[in-house]
Amino acid sequence: MCRIVHPFSVKFIFVALIFITANYAVDAQVERKSQDNEDYYDEGFFRYEDFIYDASIASVLFHRDGFELSGPIMQFNSDEQLQLSFDQLDQDYQLWQYTVIHCDALWKPTDLWQNEYIAGFTEGYIRDYAYSFNTLQEFTHYELIFPNNEFQFTLPGNYLLKVYPDGDADHPVITRRFMVVDQRVTIEALIKQSSVVDQYFTHQEVQFSVLNPSYPILDPRELKVVILQNDRWDNAIWGLEPLMLRHNEIDYHYTDGRNAFEGGNEFRYFDIKSLRYHSERVAAIENRRDGYFVTLLPDAVRAFKPYITYGDINGRHLIKTEDAPDVNIEGEYVWVDFFLPYQAPFADGGVYIMGDLTYWQFSAVANAPQAAFGKAQMKYNFARQGYEARLYLKQGYYNYLYAFLPNGSTKADLARLEGTHYQTRNRYTLLVYYREQGTRFDRLIGVEVVNQ
Repeated sequence: MCRIVHPFSVKFIFVALIFITANYAVDAQVERKSQDNEDYYDEGFFRYEDFIYDASIASVLFHRDGFELSGPIMQFNSDEQLQLSFDQLDQDYQLWQYTVIHCDALWKPTDLWQNEYIAGFTEGYIRDYAYSFNTLQEFTHYELIFPNNEFQFTLPGNYLLKVYPDGDADHPVITRRFMVVDQRVTIEALIKQSSVVDQYFTHQEVQFSVLNPSYPILDPRELKVVILQNDRWDNAIWGLEPLMLRHNEIDYHYTDGRNAFEGGNEFRYFDIKSLRYHSERVAAIENRRDGYFVTLLPDAVRAFKPYITYGDINGRHLIKTEDAPDVNIEGEYVWVDFFLPYQAPFADGGVYIMGDLTYWQFSAVANAPQAAFGKAQMKYNFARQGYEARLYLKQGYYNYLYAFLPNGSTKADLARLEGTHYQTRNRYTLLVYYREQGTRFDRLIGVEVVNQ
């Protein structure tokens, strides 16, 4: 006997199948996203950002060769070079390889083959090394300067430097962002108080124009603009569109707050270039069996204190020693103790030491892996009533701030602990990218560094 199926039943079954399939797909997507988030906090998860994957790696510096306080930015088709240096806290020599990966304006890898942006070898070796001498902490110091005789860049743009053990590219120890700029436009920028009323005394506004008298830009809306405050990526401003177009000028003079940054405060500092005397911020220096220990004077919350100006280096640090001729191999490693008094721990976020001394890194997960220099996240000590942390640092001069990171956020808040002032002297870097017709990459066509 044949059964006649009602058309409505067929439709119902079809819709139900679609609903079940869609739910399955959504659940799978959520599961994958959750897995990706969990993987991100695994120290072996590969990141297209500045990161240290090996606990034995310390004192990583990356800058333009000859300019210690410069950023890792070099001019395309020039004689400029970048220098990477780092220590491995082990006396044994390790053979390191390196390579570079071309990225787009959002720091995603492009689909270009390496031979499309590199002339020469796509991989190289770090051959410049030296063993520590007369130090309590044994280490091997490594240096790399590039481009070099082994390779040259054939395209400008964003790049990621990857350092890894010989023949083991799947297990990097260092990744570092850097930029190769083909300066085709001029950027005129002005840093001023925010135009937004409720941000007037707390924020800084970055107003700028892109001038292109000799470089045709067919559609200015295709420009990608990034603004960095000091060396931070957590609060970078992305995605600004042109406000107005004039002859050979693309205007970004916003006054609605979308180009405004929290001013923050001047960086705190300490000096451990010498372990023979107490500098201004040092309370005690101890030479124990297991190394040197430096205790800094307790800090104070500056959220409601008036702004005071003094010189700083905008969060960076200098590796220096006054106790020996060569800091590279004779600089001591020191345990540095920080303490910030606070009546009770925060329930809605964590406190972090922010600056180049912790490589501007935060973690949204407590006890996430950090490199050997210590944990950027501070712990609350109920007995002392305050936040404390201990970092393992090489002798030098250091800047730092205390940053509050709300739960679930990747953007730090400075106002809660440091206060925020429009007068603070910050350094801003403006990056302008353009994807020319017929190309498959974002060309970095302009860079401008402006100091407040």
